[in-house]
Amino acid sequence: MKKRPFVAANWKMNMTADETRAWFEAWASLAGTEKADVVVCPPYTALAEAARRAAGTGVHLGGQSLHWEDAGAYTGEISGPMLADAGCRYVIIGHSERRRYFGETDETVRKRIAAAVRSGLRPIVCIGETLAERDEGRTLDVIRLQLDGGLAGLTEETIGRLIFAYEPVWAIGTGRTATPEQAQEVHRAVRGRLAEKIGKAASGYVIILYGGSVKPANARELLRKPDIDGFLVGGASLEAASFGEIVKESIRAYKEVN
Repeated sequence: MKKRPFVAANWKMNMTADETRAWFEAWASLAGTEKADVVVCPPYTALAEAARRAAGTGVHLGGQSLHWEDAGAYTGEISGPMLADAGCRYVIIGHSERRRYFGETDETVRKRIAAAVRSGLRPIVCIGETLAERDEGRTLDVIRLQLDGGLAGLTEETIGRLIFAYEPVWAIGTGRTATPEQAQEVHRAVRGRLAEKIGKAASGYVIILYGGSVKPANARELLRKPDIDGFLVGGASLEAASFGEIVKESIRAYKEVN
């Protein structure tokens, strides 16, 4: 049985405070989004405005990354305690853009997970393969290596509280999307690997999201798959109406399979 759908918005390096205010004003006019867990991850400069606007709406906030130290001489970084203080409950860790442009590795992912948990934040851990890795038939091997490297040394209790987001790198911002069957294959493998670490029963409760050019038109078919529990949405989340339609499609799909 599927869990309540979980849909997170990753605004990336977009949205000023004024644009954030307008987004939440538009969101407030939407109906039919209540039966999903909704998270918005704004840029840091918009967190204060987002926290004010999200109050009482049922929308929770997340950070887009964090440092593995709680404080110190790390110019340009943000820590778990700072995100928690700003009103965040969640934080994205290991997004492919962070790995590609800022040198994040499986080791730093593991350190960031530990920092997030220490600060009371729930991590959304990103994994995914490049187009070359998929064409070489190495998708599942890459996913397993990312899981093993990022989760090394973590307790079963910690792993069980993580949220995972499978984002095929070749589908992020390209307009290309993994087919529901391709996505389900990877999600099933992720859940299987987690079952080896924390047990089959516990792995069934882990939330595994799909990300990569998610739109209202493809959300329903993707969420019908048994191991896809929701979405991490990029560009389509910048407009409240579009993001709202993805949330509504997720709720419809949830009803159809339960």
